[in-house]
Amino acid sequence: MAEPRLAVRRKSCAGSARKRSRAPVQPSAVCSPVAHKRLSSGDGPPAESSCSNDSEEDMFGDYDSFCGNDSLLAQVDDIEHKYLQDEKLAVKASGEIVPGDLQPGIPQKKQVSFSVPENMVVLKADKEDAFQVSETDAVGNSQEQTDSILDELPSSQLLYFEKMDELSSASRMSPASEGWNKCMNSSSEKIRSASSFCCDAECRNRATDSSLDFKSDLFKTESLKDHLKSAMTGNAKAQTLQVSKTKQLQEAVLSEEICVARKTIESSSVDIGPFYGLPSKVKDLFRQFRGIEMLYEWQHDCLMLESLQQRRNLIYSLPTSGGKTLVAEIIILQELLCRQKDVLMILPYVAIVEEKVRGLSSFGIELGFLVEEYAGSKGRFPPIKRRKKKSLYIATIEKGHALVNSLIETERIDDLGLVVVDELHMLGEGSRGATLEMTLAKILYASKNTQIIGMSATLNNVGDLQKFLQAEYYTNNFRPVELKEYIKIRDTIYAVDSKTENGFTFSRLLNFKYSSNLEKADPDHIIALVTEVIPKYSCLIFCPTKKNCENVASMVCKYLKKEFRAHREKEKQDLIKNLKYIGNGSVCPVLKQTIPFGIAYHHSGLTNDERKSIEEAYSAGVLCLLACTATLAAGVNLPARRVILRAPYVANDFLKKHQYKQMIGRAGRAGIDSAGESILIVQEKDKHLVQDLINSPLENCYSNLLLELTKGMQTLLLSVVGLKIAVTYEEVNNFMCSTLLSVQKQLLSKERSLSEIIKDGLEKLIEKGLLKGRISEKDNNSKCTLTITPLGKATYKGSIDLAYCNLLYRELKKGLEGLILESNLHLLYLTTPYDTTSNCSPDWMIYLRQFNQLSGAEQKVADIVGVPESFITKKASGQAIRKNVDSAVVNRLYLSFVLYALLKETNIWSVSEKFNMSRGYVQNLLNSAASFASCVLRFCEELEEFWVYKALLTELTKQLTYCVKTELIPLMEVAGVLEARAKQLYNAGYKTLAHLANADPETLVKMIEHLSRRQAKQIVSSAKMLLSEKAEALQGEVEELLKVPTDIPETY
Repeated sequence: MAEPRLAVRRKSCAGSARKRSRAPVQPSAVCSPVAHKRLSSGDGPPAESSCSNDSEEDMFGDYDSFCGNDSLLAQVDDIEHKYLQDEKLAVKASGEIVPGDLQPGIPQKKQVSFSVPENMVVLKADKEDAFQVSETDAVGNSQEQTDSILDELPSSQLLYFEKMDELSSASRMSPASEGWNKCMNSSSEKIRSASSFCCDAECRNRATDSSLDFKSDLFKTESLKDHLKSAMTGNAKAQTLQVSKTKQLQEAVLSEEICVARKTIESSSVDIGPFYGLPSKVKDLFRQFRGIEMLYEWQHDCLMLESLQQRRNLIYSLPTSGGKTLVAEIIILQELLCRQKDVLMILPYVAIVEEKVRGLSSFGIELGFLVEEYAGSKGRFPPIKRRKKKSLYIATIEKGHALVNSLIETERIDDLGLVVVDELHMLGEGSRGATLEMTLAKILYASKNTQIIGMSATLNNVGDLQKFLQAEYYTNNFRPVELKEYIKIRDTIYAVDSKTENGFTFSRLLNFKYSSNLEKADPDHIIALVTEVIPKYSCLIFCPTKKNCENVASMVCKYLKKEFRAHREKEKQDLIKNLKYIGNGSVCPVLKQTIPFGIAYHHSGLTNDERKSIEEAYSAGVLCLLACTATLAAGVNLPARRVILRAPYVANDFLKKHQYKQMIGRAGRAGIDSAGESILIVQEKDKHLVQDLINSPLENCYSNLLLELTKGMQTLLLSVVGLKIAVTYEEVNNFMCSTLLSVQKQLLSKERSLSEIIKDGLEKLIEKGLLKGRISEKDNNSKCTLTITPLGKATYKGSIDLAYCNLLYRELKKGLEGLILESNLHLLYLTTPYDTTSNCSPDWMIYLRQFNQLSGAEQKVADIVGVPESFITKKASGQAIRKNVDSAVVNRLYLSFVLYALLKETNIWSVSEKFNMSRGYVQNLLNSAASFASCVLRFCEELEEFWVYKALLTELTKQLTYCVKTELIPLMEVAGVLEARAKQLYNAGYKTLAHLANADPETLVKMIEHLSRRQAKQIVSSAKMLLSEKAEALQGEVEELLKVPTDIPETY
């Protein structure tokens, strides 16, 4: 006789009186059935999703405790006796079990069931099916039925069944019993493999109590009541886990959804799972960390593009503040979690890299991937090959290029599944654009499996970029907040209207009474424009120069009413105290004057700590007006209700369309403002230029490989040969077809073809001693192999500008003859960037004073590099100099004095005063020196003769990167922790990375002044990420050490 069909059903917990109330799970807008449980084979209704339970005490999760309802077991017992009283089991000699007829008097169509409280397993016997079936059918049905049943059971129940099965292994079993056994094993395997988070730990911790007295004969008649009791008691006696059952189930669900999403994405199905192919937890994290409840319609459309489903390259363009980054982040998470590949995200500036590392570290902690920072002097080349977790590399343009080079060299480029480029229009901006083009060209040529996503708000010649990147294009004009553009001429404001002939229409006259004195001080009516919005709303004023920013901030607060001081007065006083703490007692007099009115300036003349404090105060609404330069428009996200452009100039250059678009794009804050406004102040003489600006299209994006020869074409040719991407002239020509320059051949002069430019470039590299080989004059398609020299390899791996590589080599070689190590002055000279000397104008009296304060050994450094004391003395006294001394060397030594003072005093304020330099200039010099020192270190690592520099430069690079006392360095390694914050944390008792990683954000907020809850959470997340990164690397080293070699000699 065949067994009756079984169905397992879980009812929703809405009607259960004994269950705690639970928040309903909201389905995703794009929720897909792929993550739903399979339906059972019975005739009962489909299985409903189980309710969540946040209690650690509820051992059975969604299953009721049998101890909580005695009537339930009595009810089960009664029903069993009622319906199974005539049941007979005929056991054959071979051990086969033939169940007797169940309730023969009951009609065939009638189903037998009994009601039980919610969430209990319900058994149904369907009498419709015939009992007489073949033995083979019984086995097949048993397998299918039990597979469906067990999919619904908790892991503890399956492990219990498995234990029973092991204890009964001595018994002889029929094929049907073996089918049941196989099903048990396969189902328990499913449970084990369902969660990558806890499968091993769960099996180890859930050791079954050996004292349980199971029956060795599974087929002995046993009441259903006893069977249920036995099963539940086994679960109850299982070893108590350290984490809640609910947490385990949530992690199991997360893992299952990742697996489903991964399979779905690999099959390029339209049905993409709970949240765009990602676990539903990702949607919860966006809500928790970003406050994002739902996506914009364009974001949904973009994510559903067929090109993305088929992993084709994509360029997408929307106005600033349209939400481009969120789409990129979802695509990044798909790659990390579903396809299990590493991702590179390239951003234009160090500040944006740091901001993004802070923002995504919390996602990495929750979802189990690593976030690695590649900016300034940070980053490993090649990156550590992680054992299990995947990495998200967040890099500047230069570091991204070096990272891709290292991955190609180590044959790991295919590990990189996705490259995301923000501000793709940077391709057209000088040497940085050339570097970005080289990076993308190498990826396109070396890896056919790496997807490229580019995004920008300001793209015009998209067709060229599509050909270059072999990409699809998506665009939309969506803006979450309407932007209204105006220009102001004298006291009249005009609305920008492209439909009119001249592009403007009259809007209104300014309604603000100016005295004669105020008219002289503020001829552009800036005060009238800002007082219409501040202090209730925020405002940005973009100024052409840094000095203009400070003057505008001072002028505005001078004529504001006293009432402005009362707005958030205490918080503004706290900000001044914080800036004073940052400056070791010093505060910029302009900021001291303007901050009480809620006004500050923002430009590169600020130190990193000052800039961060001002940005945080503006974001919190403590400051309502910032006078800033154009760099803020391309930097961190600081939106405003109104944006004012002080003049249509950036320094002395007339404004470009993409710069204008970026600036006005800061107007309007999503979720706060109903509209954003931009006002461009125009003088009568510039009116026609501004009309052209407003009506003109965005500038085209052109390749810079030819314009930046040593940082462009020659660098590309050197690295292509060094990486063995192309090693003959013919192969190099083929590679160049994958560049943007190849697409834009109209940039080439008629006299010279691309192949001729390549040939000239290779010959110059051979002349410099960076390449070896020969290019035949007669046959341009020569098969002669090109090879890179050690100097050439050191140059491209160190990212050294080809204009300086030979000079650097000579200076390092000369240093070996007499390196002064009494202090680090000589090393500082060698690591002072060459490109900073052109902007340096030494104060000769300061130069002489600093030289005289050096020890005798340190003064020898000046002689060694070629700056004699007599030269400095004569310059300081104004005497004529007959002997020629290289001005670049003189300036470089002066800047090395600045760096030397910085490392000794670790105080930017005092050093800037000592050398009569702006503190921002000193800060930028320090940042550049740290980055260049890391490049020189990699340069020396490739040349065996410079082995002595390796240890010396490793330590020096760390000192330049942080420029603080040694005890603060571990804290400053955390993204977003600068010197002032590190001091606060250290003084509060957080002295190590482990202290920060295990800190409670709420406690941090209480103990650390001027620290918001959001900042505290980001600091803790970043510290956890860094700690996880280091632990992962060490575990990898341990595994490598303990790995048994495969080539151990054997004795015969």
